[in-house]
Amino acid sequence: MLTIHHLRLSQSERIVWLAEELGLDYDLKLYNRRTDNRLAPDEYKALHPMGIAPVITDGDFVLGESGAIMDWIVAKYAPGTALVPGPDHPDFADHLFYYHWANATFMTNGMMALVAQFMGASELPPFVADRVQKGWAIVEKRLGEAEYFGGSQLTTADIMMGFQLTTSRAMSGMAIDHLPNLKAYLKRIGERPAYRQAMANCEPGMPPKLD
Repeated sequence: MLTIHHLRLSQSERIVWLAEELGLDYDLKLYNRRTDNRLAPDEYKALHPMGIAPVITDGDFVLGESGAIMDWIVAKYAPGTALVPGPDHPDFADHLFYYHWANATFMTNGMMALVAQFMGASELPPFVADRVQKGWAIVEKRLGEAEYFGGSQLTTADIMMGFQLTTSRAMSGMAIDHLPNLKAYLKRIGERPAYRQAMANCEPGMPPKLD
């Protein structure tokens, strides 16, 4: 049985959403963050050498890292799924870009801003502020061009992007009234039964941040 270890308020929600979109049977184990520093508890850190979310187990097999987990689940449990356009699909390149951009650049920008604030910066360093602004501008532009990041249909690129647009934003308090394309996109995402079920499983009692 595939087991998804979900650290509350973390990127591991992506894996639950993927499993729901694919209609997989899985076991979900929830872990609450520590009350003193908001980090993962010791039992979560013991799952994988990195000690961070996400992590899955399948029997004795253990895997971390969002992209690796999503690629592994698709390859093992859902080869050929429409969530991953093939090289002959017109959306192939856009899907690839946003699937990798999500963590390699967009999430990294947010983490740099978070670290700067944690270190007591009264304002973001110019290069960080510039990268953050450009990242959100790319999001808004893309969603004015296509229904989804991956193109004409939902792909794993959207699942990879979702955390930074919703749960992470809920923690930062960022408003998106100035991003109408993103607001319309999140409304579409919020209407997906698989997304609603995934978030109900991951964060019971906490409505997803879709506005």
